Amino acid sequence: MIVFVMILATLMLLAWLVLLGRTTRDDWITAAHSKILENYDAIEKLQKCTGKANAAALVSRSLECFGIKFQLGKENKKQIEKIQNDIQKLQRGDLKSVGILIMPGFVLLREFEAVGKGAVHKTVLTYYYELHGKKYAEVKTKHLLAKLISYPIIGVALTLNLGALLVGLGSDTAGLAILGIGSVLVLVLAYAMYDELGDRVRKRRSAISKQFPNVVSKLALLVTSGMTMDRAWRETAASHDAQLYMEMRRTADELDNLVSPESAYGNFISRCNTKETAKLASAILQNLSKGNSEVGKLLKSMAQEAWQERRHMAKRDAEKANSKLMIPTMLLLLAILVMLMVPVAMNFSGL
Repeated sequence: MIVFVMILATLMLLAWLVLLGRTTRDDWITAAHSKILENYDAIEKLQKCTGKANAAALVSRSLECFGIKFQLGKENKKQIEKIQNDIQKLQRGDLKSVGILIMPGFVLLREFEAVGKGAVHKTVLTYYYELHGKKYAEVKTKHLLAKLISYPIIGVALTLNLGALLVGLGSDTAGLAILGIGSVLVLVLAYAMYDELGDRVRKRRSAISKQFPNVVSKLALLVTSGMTMDRAWRETAASHDAQLYMEMRRTADELDNLVSPESAYGNFISRCNTKETAKLASAILQNLSKGNSEVGKLLKSMAQEAWQERRHMAKRDAEKANSKLMIPTMLLLLAILVMLMVPVAMNFSGL
């Protein structure tokens, strides 16, 4: 059994090394491009973190909060500078920060179309299209799929080799634990990367749905007051920095760059991917030639429906929260009963 495990692990390791040897210049360029995009995402997160700290300090106006803001801003600035230096190195062709662990995944994606164009690829591509737009979706999809392919191969191979080695040295318990738990943990961690992406998209869609009633209400108010639909869209988009408003600004930028309304609003529908935003964009496209009177009435009706749906959503969220609190409440009740019953039992036993 141990011999079979070592043979399997060795074959997996050899396959990974063969794939690594087949990497081409295009694979390294794709990996570098993906790394640059990851670095830009990291910079954006650090900037948002600094912005939130600044806002909290301004609200509280306490010396402690200003001290935390100063320290956090200083640390984030150093990290941003480090990431920017890494980006410059990658752009100059220094690929040290890319790493080799992911490269066999790019080879498999390139050489086997079934791997690179399967159902998982389509799902991941759709997710990244929503998160980052059409321009970067394909590159980010390849990067994640390369991780999901390459990391499990090398991870399981090393885990099996280590477990078999420990068993051969006489540490049966530790070796078998690494063989079983270690291999499963590697696969679980790989799946967690995929699931984390889906979780981000689900949270984003939920946030967009919650922001929609405010957006459509403001659009209805501006349009019925005499403002053109295009200007009302831009005014609403500029009024907040949440996800839906940012997507509206991207659509406005596309229209400024002479993208046709059909394409611009179609991209908006694809990026948001919720039934509410699809209905809104479709209504705007259908009523571009009918004037503000038709659009205004439609937006008012959509606003009423959106607020009603928002109330239903709040009720459903409250019911979910109650059901989640049921288990902790029961555990707390059980702990209280134990605390009450133990002294009583001890008194009886003493009698």
